[in-house]
Formats: sequence, structure tokens, C-alpha cells
Amino acid sequence: MSRILVAMSGGVDSNVAAALLRDGGHHVIGLCMILAGDDGAPEYAEQAENAAGRMGIEFIALDAREMFETKIIGPFVKQYMEGRTPNPCVLCNREIKFDLLFEQAGRLGADAVATGHYARIERMPGGVREYALYSALDRDKDQSYFLAFLKRESLDRILFPLGRMTKAQVRAEAEARGLASARPESQEICFVPAGDYAALVAQRLPQAAAPGDIVDLDGRVLGRHRGVHMFTVGQRKGLGIAAPEPLYVVRIRPARSEVVVGTARDLAASALVTGPPNMLADTAPHAPARVKIRYRHHGAHASINPTSTRCEVRFAKPVHAVAPGQAAVFYDTEGERVLGAGWIDEAREGMKN
Repeated sequence: MSRILVAMSGGVDSNVAAALLRDGGHHVIGLCMILAGDDGAPEYAEQAENAAGRMGIEFIALDAREMFETKIIGPFVKQYMEGRTPNPCVLCNREIKFDLLFEQAGRLGADAVATGHYARIERMPGGVREYALYSALDRDKDQSYFLAFLKRESLDRILFPLGRMTKAQVRAEAEARGLASARPESQEICFVPAGDYAALVAQRLPQAAAPGDIVDLDGRVLGRHRGVHMFTVGQRKGLGIAAPEPLYVVRIRPARSEVVVGTARDLAASALVTGPPNMLADTAPHAPARVKIRYRHHGAHASINPTSTRCEVRFAKPVHAVAPGQAAVFYDTEGERVLGAGWIDEAREGMKN
């Protein structure tokens, strides 16, 4: 019987994941990490503890709010001030959730860790002791994008019990087992519950609200803004500029306190460059792939050329609104296996300097 440490948030998905593993004959221990500084976090921990009690499994809670502030919220605010569009959920999975899970698993003598994420980890065929990360069978709920920075050497000790289930099936399991949760399903960044990230940035860094110019690609001043932290690449709303055709943010220059706007055509990019990639599979130079430049992006056909310091992505057809700071996740051409990921540093071609 394996000992498995399961991340429990108080929600339906993690409750069902723990129950399935327990029913599979494993010794399950539930771990709730209190991460965000919002008032609801302790309440969610209590919900997770109650669910663990109904299942008859061990439970521990871990207050990681100080670590979360240092590793997630602080960098999130800083990146907006640098003209980037961060994705804290991707960073949190690697830097907080799974690091803490493995740390606690070692302390508790657990053989593996598990979460309620919708993704799959499968052993490669042919007797090779290699594991790979795949998208979930329920593509509407697939969360493999958020997991692409997991450590390759850790995949053989991670379980995703919901990877082959639909959300409807999970809800039905929860109802049947009396594990339905009152916790609302997360739709926003956990530490920005109202979705107003600009207010958070301005609260943490009052200097963020420094006004500046909104300019076109030729440098002509078209308007004024109240802080570069209020804008992301691809944004259309909130510019306050009248023009013959819709204008979008195509670049942010924080050193000049400038927001650069252009037409939809100016958002097109034929390539992008990331920082040091996190590769989960060996690939040949200029390997074909399907690349997602944000979570809800369907993915675009491209070639990837990863090195130890960067990855160059060249798209078969131009893509729009490549935002520095977002994660570019590389899948195989079918969009099933995650090959790796990198943080976007810049878009290339189709955009003037």
C-alpha cells in the first residue's frame, strides 16, 4: 500500500481525487496549504479538514502565506511594473504547491503526491522508465498549461486522478460520496478575487500610478494614461482614444512610461523568444510543436528550438497578442503531450520597435 500526500483545497476536485486514491487502497494524507492572504483562506482549510474527516483520512494544514507573498505576490506586482503580464498560477504550481508537497511528502514518508488538477501523467511505452505530462481528456477543463513548469525528474511521483474524468463525472462522484463542496470554483487569481489587479499593484507600489503618454508606432502622442500597470499587450478597452479603426496595446515601455498602440495587424508576430525553457521531453532542433501563448489559446503550429538559455518559437502563421511575461507552453503537434515551456521575453516580426 502506497502512502500518498494529496493537496486538498476544500473544493470538489481535490476531495474526489483524495477519495479515489483512498478507494484504490492507498494510505492517503490530506494537506491543505493556506496560501492567499484573503479572509476566506482559513475557512477553506476548515472545509478541507471536514472532507478529510468524512473520508477517514489523515489531515494537516500548512500556513504558507508568508512564502506565497515573497515568491508569488511580490514578483507579480514587480512584473506589471516592468511592462510584463505575469501568470502567477503557473509559477505557484512549481515554486509553492509542488515544492511544498514534495517537502512534506519526504517528512511524512509518502511515496507520491497528488492533486485535483485536470491533466495526465503517463509512463512512456516500450519499457522506458520515463514519464510524460499530457493534457486532460476533458479539454474544457484541461490544466496542463499551468503544470508545464513541473520538474521532469518529479513526474514519476505525481498523480492526477481526475485526468481521465470530465467535470460532470467528478461532480457526480462528489454527490454520491457526500463530498460536494460549498467552496466556489476558482475563476480568478486567488489573491485578486475581484479581478482588479491594477488596484493591487497601485496599493503595493503607489509609484505605479505615474502618468505617461499613449503613443502610436511612429511615436506620435495620442493620449495620456494613469500608469503602465493598467495595460497588457492585446488590450483594447480603456484606451480612451478615438481612431478610424480599433486600437490595441502592442507594446509597453515602462522606462519611458509609454504605452504603444496599433491596429490588429500590428499585434501579429511570426516568432517569439522565451527565457531558459523547462523541457519535459527531448526534442530535435527546430522540432514541430503546437504552442499555446496563454491559457485559453487553442495553440498554434510552430517549430521550437530550445537551448539551455532560451527557446525560439517560429509560428507557421502569425499569432496575435504575444505578451511578455506569459508562459509559452509547447505541446506535440496533436496538442496532447507537453514538451516543455518558457516565459515569453519578446515577440518578433510583425511589430515595430
